[in-house]
Amino acid sequence: MFENLNWWEIGVLLLLALLIFGDKLPNVINDGLRMVRNLRNMARNATGDLSRELGTDIQLEDLHPKAFIRKHLLSEEDEQALRKPLQSMYDNLRSDVTGVHDDLKDVASAADLRNPGPRPAVATPAAPTPPAPRPSYDDAT
Repeated sequence: MFENLNWWEIGVLLLLALLIFGDKLPNVINDGLRMVRNLRNMARNATGDLSRELGTDIQLEDLHPKAFIRKHLLSEEDEQALRKPLQSMYDNLRSDVTGVHDDLKDVASAADLRNPGPRPAVATPAAPTPPAPRPSYDDAT
């Protein structure tokens, strides 16, 4: 919970809490701990009730809808049967996207102006061709 805070910041927070709550700080800490214990007991009771109602062992992590369906409604074979058609499409799409990504990297490295390294030779025409005449408004009407 406090992995982003160093010891100085935690000390400053404790001093700030002491200044704000004063003599009531131990009571505030006890009330907070009591609330956390009550929430844990309520969660434990809710999972126990669900386990009794459904007739299976349910953990708190199983209450996520996807995890619940995977664990309690689908068998391994059913899950594999659902995944098999989608897996080949995913693999094909991933290979296509990887190919496009590699092509874009090649183009970007060839067009990189900051890197004065060797560039691939580009064929230039012998004589520049004049631009094609543009149609005027009168020609279009």
